[in-house]
Amino acid sequence: MAERQILRSPWARFRADRRAMVCLMILCTEVLAVLLLPPLLGLEPNASDLEAGFWASPSRAHPLGTDDVGRDLLARLLCGGRVSLFIGLSAAAISAAVGVPLGLLAGYRRGAWEFWIMRLADIFQTFPSIVLVLCLVTVAGPSALNIVLVLGLLGWTGIARLVYGNTLAVREREYVLAARALGARTGTILRRNVLPNVVSPVWCAIPLRAGRAILSESSLSFLGFGIRTPQASWGSMIQYASNLTVLTGRPWVWLPPGLCIILTVLCLAGVGDGLRDALDPKYQSTPGPKRRNKKM
Repeated sequence: MAERQILRSPWARFRADRRAMVCLMILCTEVLAVLLLPPLLGLEPNASDLEAGFWASPSRAHPLGTDDVGRDLLARLLCGGRVSLFIGLSAAAISAAVGVPLGLLAGYRRGAWEFWIMRLADIFQTFPSIVLVLCLVTVAGPSALNIVLVLGLLGWTGIARLVYGNTLAVREREYVLAARALGARTGTILRRNVLPNVVSPVWCAIPLRAGRAILSESSLSFLGFGIRTPQASWGSMIQYASNLTVLTGRPWVWLPPGLCIILTVLCLAGVGDGLRDALDPKYQSTPGPKRRNKKM
């Protein structure tokens, strides 16, 4: 049974993980909803409905009610989801694009490359992340693009260390030594022999990094340093909960974006766990004693 599981493809193992597939379908549904529903339903996130009034309760015309200036909260929830998902996925992609090459160089070249890259990672990890993000976003400006760049460029250290550790183990393998003995260039060895054997954990780390970026953007927006009106994001919408009257008397204002953040981060973590299990067939996520293979 174990041998047959190892021989299955990673995609087959991922599909066999029901929790990971459910999480992936929820994420795909979220992406399609935030992209397609606003134009299909004709929703305008910045249009004020003076007839409905300010802080209107959920109704047929406004399923999630209106905010303090009469804007439809459903429209802002969907359009804000675009911003939050864009920030999370883009920041994770930037972190991987920076961390993977630096981790490869540090682990393969060693010497000065290893020293300076790892010390740079130590310096980044020394500062409290939220304080550093707040300072950089304040200097750069609270736009979605600036938040993506700040979160992406500050999140490379974990991925770089992950790739660095795996590269140290791979660089002394026989196929790498053979390629080096045949005179292959360093870039060719890294691209053809090292990278394919160290990139699997990165695919598992990217969804987790995207979830952290969404939480960071939500924290920034809640504190007033992130996305600002009239632009919407899930984080800026839960900022209404800082008002005690809204927090206690109007839960329909802040509860839906809060639930969207929680659901998205949990689903990203579920997809990351599924990728970990799929890309590492020896990993057993189910509890219980391991089965011993009988020798033929």
